[in-house]
Amino acid sequence: MSTKTAGTAAPSRREQILREAARLFAERGFHGVGVDEIGAAVGISGPGLYRHFAGKDAMLAELLVGISRRLYDGGRRRAEESAAADLPPGAALDALIEGHIDFALDDRELITLHDRELDRLREADRKQVRKLQRQYVELWVSAVRALYPGLTELEARVSVHTVFGLLNSTPHLSGPSALPDRETTAALLHRLARGALSSAAPPPEGPGGGSAVRAECPAAGHGEGPGAPAPGAPA
Repeated sequence: MSTKTAGTAAPSRREQILREAARLFAERGFHGVGVDEIGAAVGISGPGLYRHFAGKDAMLAELLVGISRRLYDGGRRRAEESAAADLPPGAALDALIEGHIDFALDDRELITLHDRELDRLREADRKQVRKLQRQYVELWVSAVRALYPGLTELEARVSVHTVFGLLNSTPHLSGPSALPDRETTAALLHRLARGALSSAAPPPEGPGGGSAVRAECPAAGHGEGPGAPAPGAPA
């Protein structure tokens, strides 16, 4: 679940709590923040938070499971809309890239949380995060292979994980002048993502008819290994 609110609607108290919890957890670590501090950030007493969440563990689970679900649901919607509109493969991939860039720019705290705190989730919640991330990766793999059919499934999956790593680097650019304005940054990230995926495509066959040698890479995105967007990669 993204901590950003759609449109101009005022965030609910629960959304306010999650937004401040994400900010504080990212700044100081999960164990470095008390319930009272989260409550003070939203103007209520620490014990008052228990009317909304059972505790910090529940907040962390909702943040990390929620954003993984939000990424997958958003990606699936974009893929379905692209198919319904009969968009060309490049436009369908662009739609996925744009959605992930919105996440990378608007939810940087959650990328940091995923990297640092995923192992603190209960096993069931962690498995849910991994499942959603694998599903999200497969949306991208399908879109990438539709545009670059010369890529094997394995190569496409490795390429997608690599692009997630690129896009999810935004938390490391946290200084006041580290990023240009949002529109310029989004356009730059989009060019980088498309460029990386394009360069992964195998070159055409040479003059002698032989194709370029393509090395196999270890599988990524399966089982309980690192999942996807950080979230996923989510980071």
